[in-house]
Amino acid sequence: MKKVFNYLLILSVVMGAASCQQRELNTRVSNTTGWNYFDQKTTNFQANEGVGNVNPIGMVPIQGGSFTVGEKDEFLTAPRNNETRTLTVSSFYMDKYEVTNLNWNEYLHWLDFVFGAVAPELVDQARPDHTVWREDLAYNDPYEDNYFEHPAFSFYPIVGITWEQAMAYCQWRTDRVNEMALVNAGAIDTPPFADLHPMDETEKSEWEQRTGYEAISFTEKSPEDPTQEVTMYRPGFEWIRDKFVFNTEKYLMDDSYSPDYGKKPKLDSYGAQRKVGIADGIFVTGYRLPTEAEWEFAAYAPVAGEDGLTIEGKVYPWSGYHPRDMSKKNLGMMQANFVRGRGDMMGVSGALNDRRVITNPVDEFAPNDFGLYNMAGNVNEWIMDVYRETTYQETSEYNSYRGNIYSAPVLDENGKYQIDSVGRVKITWGKDEDKRDVLDGDFASLFETDYPLDTVGIENLEAIKTDPTDILAPRITKKSRVYKGGSWADRIYWLNPSTRRYLDQDKASSKIGFRCAMSTLGDQIPGTPVR
Repeated sequence: MKKVFNYLLILSVVMGAASCQQRELNTRVSNTTGWNYFDQKTTNFQANEGVGNVNPIGMVPIQGGSFTVGEKDEFLTAPRNNETRTLTVSSFYMDKYEVTNLNWNEYLHWLDFVFGAVAPELVDQARPDHTVWREDLAYNDPYEDNYFEHPAFSFYPIVGITWEQAMAYCQWRTDRVNEMALVNAGAIDTPPFADLHPMDETEKSEWEQRTGYEAISFTEKSPEDPTQEVTMYRPGFEWIRDKFVFNTEKYLMDDSYSPDYGKKPKLDSYGAQRKVGIADGIFVTGYRLPTEAEWEFAAYAPVAGEDGLTIEGKVYPWSGYHPRDMSKKNLGMMQANFVRGRGDMMGVSGALNDRRVITNPVDEFAPNDFGLYNMAGNVNEWIMDVYRETTYQETSEYNSYRGNIYSAPVLDENGKYQIDSVGRVKITWGKDEDKRDVLDGDFASLFETDYPLDTVGIENLEAIKTDPTDILAPRITKKSRVYKGGSWADRIYWLNPSTRRYLDQDKASSKIGFRCAMSTLGDQIPGTPVR
């Protein structure tokens, strides 16, 4: 018996060792040429291994898969712009919450601190539109005056933001996160924010001698005597643009560019200095708005059960067909913030079922099965796609997206990258590289057909005035962007993630916010746990 036990023990050890064997492919020696990597006696090729996805802060990993995109219920008066179709979405990351007023004010503060004295127009371009709260027959002055800055609204979703402003925020967020990654890796020091503070004459001279740039003068009230003005100095815009503002694209594309603040380049195996690059795996791939397919997939959260099957035909991000919670603990409470009927924004006093007249904090209500909050109600969310009524008829079977523009960097006569007014690499594209109108459908698709929808009943016939045959009707253009999700001011129909609407990318609304997404690299994200 003892011999049998020893045999089984040895067998289990051997089998365990076999199961733990490393893959044949490695980064020590080439499997095709036999030459060693990291060999100073040869070309010293450096092969990195195991550089996976950088888990971005504040985001939820979402394992991709196949699902049925498009209409999940039938409304005779609804626009027929969301035919069903099976698509596959790669794994990606999505913000757990909608971007808040606090998040946006952090962004504005950075812009104002860096550019406020030398390029205030850049700060003004990022300010939300306070006037989106105005309604001719409503008293919304408290929202217009306080919603964006007052701490009572810190964790409420930012609104009054155009699609273009949302995309600019994504670029800024990418740059700041990657800049911190370089600091944490020891490649650069923390940016010298102290250099942006006002300087007196002596400090100005020392700064100009140290940097080789000129400072600009301005006047401000004397701290000793507020009735008097004194001359102070700040770094000029050229220095801030070229030397202070880190930009991911410029850093990765231009080998000659590296932030000058305390540069500490990485060393290769020869001992030579080199910059940290993509192959080091410390950079995020870039924040952006989600594609329409990603957003709808994330909203429905089609997580397979133990039997490998998912629930098809869900109408809302939560299970079931009811907008109210069916659990014993919260029986009858609304599961999202929306308008239940004409004039009913939140229920009756003493039994407020969603508790909000306008928006709600982004962490209210239960998350969906992917752990994402407010994928229905609260605010609609900007989508990266250009809107076309026929999108689901002609779209790709995987990673569907309409809006590609294949751009290229602009080079000067010496072959170096040109930089735009805010320090980023200039890009250009030709007519054939703009794919926003590919398979656009027939001419009728250019007409505005997004009719007002009243699921309770047509109570106001005056609201329906759009004639699709009117040659003066507004047209859908390359700047028409999708938004989805339903808002605090929408009927329940729009809380269905498959519904689609659009607005020009330079317009804003009190009913539209956004959240960021990010692509993954390499392997798909492991199975997403159900909450």
